[in-house]
Amino acid sequence: MIRFNNDYSAGAHPAVMEKLLKINSGRYPGYGEDPLSYEAADLIRKACAAPDADVHFLTGGTQANALMVTTALRPWQSAVCADSGHINAHEAGSVEHGGHRITALPSKDGKITAAQVEETALGFENNLFRDHVTEPKMVYISSPNELGCLYSRLELSDLSRVCREHGLYLFLDGARLAYGLGASDCDFTLADIAALTDVFYIGGTKCGTLFGEALVITNDELKYGFRNAMKQFGAMLAKGWLIGTQFGALFEGGVYEELGREADRKADRIRAEFAALGITPCAPGNTNQIFYYLDSRLADALSDRFVLEIMEKTADGKVMARICTSWYTSDEDVDALIAAVRNYS
Repeated sequence: MIRFNNDYSAGAHPAVMEKLLKINSGRYPGYGEDPLSYEAADLIRKACAAPDADVHFLTGGTQANALMVTTALRPWQSAVCADSGHINAHEAGSVEHGGHRITALPSKDGKITAAQVEETALGFENNLFRDHVTEPKMVYISSPNELGCLYSRLELSDLSRVCREHGLYLFLDGARLAYGLGASDCDFTLADIAALTDVFYIGGTKCGTLFGEALVITNDELKYGFRNAMKQFGAMLAKGWLIGTQFGALFEGGVYEELGREADRKADRIRAEFAALGITPCAPGNTNQIFYYLDSRLADALSDRFVLEIMEKTADGKVMARICTSWYTSDEDVDALIAAVRNYS
């Protein structure tokens, strides 16, 4: 079976495995206080043009999201996100479990606007009974988001401006950031993200590592005590160098952004070929995730050889399917999928 259902079905990028094997016979200090993690953190700070940023290595995206929201906010404060945002729709109430409300805003293509955030902030500031309601304090976005769409640099700048005007933190979930940076329509850099947000993370689990995310904190207000919080939440690995080593491998020689470009190039091929057959995506993104409404008979025919992520079934006999490329997707995989759809058509 050829898997297009997600971008975490395989192990790790060869550069990561090579470095892990190279360091495997060594002995290192624990809890991320080791030369390999320090080196990786320095490479990330350099790539982000953020020499004063704190960099922490965590095991996964849900952990990073829940830990960051919970430690950043006071008990009566809330997080704002798109209704399709990962913390709202896919994390089993992990943020709420930490004691914080999520204010979910209606979104187009999975994105929220600066105007929506400003309206939310002003709604609290002008509320005569604000002592009785939660205070919006953090805006959570993901780019690429859950529909494979990117925020533009202008959109990020507008969100950043509104957040700073109203004293809100801006937190960017970068679980698939490599595929965002590699997209043909991407007009921002890691340095832009570091300058415009208060905290973000660089995804590894879906982007070339065996596991792990690199959380980058640029706002000094959010730095104090974070390692204590990591320990309290069970997020501080004794063998912390296992994540640091992997990110070191990805950020040496530009591997991280290159693997994103390659995955996006393969997704672009699928988009182009499907469009020629009259099959158009549900969302306008140019990253590694593509969402289609497919005739259920086509989906069934493809299921003999391919694994797609079936998101929903519609009343008119179609299914919403996600087709996802990754660093491990080969051109032969893409050729086979395109040929199968052509033959069916």
